[in-house]
Parts: sequence; C-alpha cells; structure tokens
Amino acid sequence: MAQRGGPDSALNHVIKQIESRLLDPQLRPGARLPSERAMAEAFSASRSTVREAVARLVARGALETRRGAGVFVSAAPQAMPDSLWLQRSGEGAPQRRETLEFRAIFECCVARFAAERASADERQRLGTVLHDMTRAVSDGDVEAEARGDANFHLTLAAMAHNFMLTRFYTTVIDQLRDHITRNTYAAMLDLPHAKERSIARLAQHESIYRAICARAPDGAAQAMAQHLSFVGEQFSA
Repeated sequence: MAQRGGPDSALNHVIKQIESRLLDPQLRPGARLPSERAMAEAFSASRSTVREAVARLVARGALETRRGAGVFVSAAPQAMPDSLWLQRSGEGAPQRRETLEFRAIFECCVARFAAERASADERQRLGTVLHDMTRAVSDGDVEAEARGDANFHLTLAAMAHNFMLTRFYTTVIDQLRDHITRNTYAAMLDLPHAKERSIARLAQHESIYRAICARAPDGAAQAMAQHLSFVGEQFSA
C-alpha cells in the first residue's frame, strides 16, 4: 500500500486522486463514486485512508454522503474546492492574485497580534517549523519546503490568540494550504533562479520570526507584507 511517505503523504495522495477524478466532465454533480473498497484498491491505499480523504472532501463541500447509498459528487457547484477551480483554470493567476490580496490584509494582522500575544512555547514551536524549512531549503527538498512554508503560516495564525480570526481561518485553511503549496512548487519548478528565490523566501520567514520573538508588532507586520509582496512579484516578473 502507498504508505511509504507516511500517513499524511498517503492521505494527500488519495485526496489528489479523488480530486483528479472530480475534474472528469463526465462525472456530473450527483454521480456516485466507487465503493470505499474499490477506491482503496485503485489508489493502493488503506480503507481508513480513503475514509479520511472522503471526510476531508465532504468537509470542503466537494462530496456528500448518503446513508446506506454511498458517496456522491456534491450537487452544489459553488462548493467545489478552490484547488479544483485552480486546476480548471490552468495556472490560476487571478485566483493567486486575489488570494495574495486577502493574505496581505489578514496575515499582516496575524503577525502583528502574534508578536504581541504569542507565548514562549508558541514562539519555540514556530522556531521548530522554521528549522525544518531551513533544512528543506538546504537539501533542495521542494515537497518539504512547501509543507514547511504552509505550516509556518498556519502555526502563526494560532499565535494571534483571537477567537474570531481563528474561527474564520478554519473556514479557509485548506484553500490557503493549497495556495501556499502551489506557489512553492511553481516557484521552484517553473521559474528561473529557483534556489535564489527559495533562499530569499526563507530569509523573509526568518525576519517574521525574529520580529515576533522580539515582540515587535510593527516589524512583524512589515516583514509579512514584504514577504507576500515578494511572492506576488515572483509570478508577475
């Protein structure tokens, strides 16, 4: 079974496989998916992994379950995950721009609050994530860098200690994780000077981290703004 990369890797593999099938124009809303056993065999995964993948896609609104009947493509087209819209529209430039505009508003505030409110344990946890990113960049491991980049921003969000921000963030967490991961892969695999860009992004995350550890709200917000501006400029150059 496809477990070599660990449970998270196997889960993501199955999610992507199901998402790919949802892109088939012949698979219309309301269509029934194969059984859990059949998908487990088709994807070389355990049934528990398939079950978790289906649960994630149900939570995103891409699938729906009917008791005693099985799993079906969601009848609500507006519920399709952003990742599928990005795939349908090719490179997803408009979606990337709009998401970065959203992040510039949201994450600069998150960085500011984190600098003011994060505990010592939380700062240490963010430092561990940054350490993993540093190792990934040094090793040229694109998958690990993408995972670390997303984890850095998601870890930072919890450090803001604002219930409404956290509650809102949970509604877009999968889209943002997908967005950050896609940006990293695109920058590393499709753009020139990939290694230099990777080192620059790491330095920007280090600046954010240092400002938070220094309890410098303005500095943290500014460092985040500069980072997001750099990410956007990578794809407009």
